[in-house]
Amino acid sequence: MSLKFLAASLMAAALTGLAGAAEINLYSGRHYDGDAQLYAGFEAATGIKVNVIEGKTDELLARIEAEGDASPADVFFTADAGNLWRAEDKGLLQPIESAALTAAIPAEYRDPNNQWFGVSRRARIIFIAKGAIDPALVQTYADLARPELKGKLCMRSGSAIYNLSLLGGMIEKIGPEKAEAWAKGVVDNLAKPPQGGDSDQIKSVAAGECAVTLANTYYFVRFLTSDKPEDKAVADKIQWIFPDQQGDGAHVNISGAAVAKYAPNREEAIKFIEYLATPEAQSYFAKGNNEYPIGSATSDNPALEDLGPFKADTLNVAAYGRNQKAAQEIMDRVGWK
Repeated sequence: MSLKFLAASLMAAALTGLAGAAEINLYSGRHYDGDAQLYAGFEAATGIKVNVIEGKTDELLARIEAEGDASPADVFFTADAGNLWRAEDKGLLQPIESAALTAAIPAEYRDPNNQWFGVSRRARIIFIAKGAIDPALVQTYADLARPELKGKLCMRSGSAIYNLSLLGGMIEKIGPEKAEAWAKGVVDNLAKPPQGGDSDQIKSVAAGECAVTLANTYYFVRFLTSDKPEDKAVADKIQWIFPDQQGDGAHVNISGAAVAKYAPNREEAIKFIEYLATPEAQSYFAKGNNEYPIGSATSDNPALEDLGPFKADTLNVAAYGRNQKAAQEIMDRVGWK
């Protein structure tokens, strides 16, 4: 065999091996720096390469829809059960069977039809300015509509997915009429028009622009753990309250993942989602983005643990998406812009 022929054969073999290398195409609506650790951990554990395509969730869904059955998307990964439901509702996902996921993920954090699976949790809780109001006034979500709080609330937009999911959960539990009365009471209590994200609401409370807000726990932990003096100053002025501890428990939402309908690398995609439920990956979620584990594992994050234990609502998070349209209609009627 000539050296030229041997070299050509070796090159062909190398290219063949490269072309056959296991990989997944991950469409991610999450924008957290710590997620790079997840992907690196999965690659190290399995040898499967992760090609990450990031974008806003609605843009990614539109892209998958436009790509049709030629879509290279293997995994759809995003925050909020409401967004996962949108993907399911558009017919962009496929059901999978996984004993590992069923064992690791409590039933309330996964789709009843096995089309998506929660892989981390965050609680949406009440934050108040220390000394501004009596904490006894705001021990439940219902309390936010109390007339005593008129002019004291800051809230994110009524079209924000986190608020739509919260209201969607209320619709499921107390019905649309009572949920609408609550939403109207919240609007009546606003100190200013809704604007900004969760971090902005917390800053507004610290600045005295309002006394009460709602935000996801991981946003506040960022203030607690920040090295910036201005962030620490914000955290020092804030008191947190896990609502409804004598009732259903605090509203909990998820980040979750699903296998795309036309996934070209289906088995590898399943392995990726199964990896997200492992203790190793759960530690990345906790340390990298201050999210709670999805199952029984400890958070491995002292700052998150410092918030204290809490009772979580066990309503299946699929209700957030199922009632999303009704929630948005309520938001529009009551003027929660």
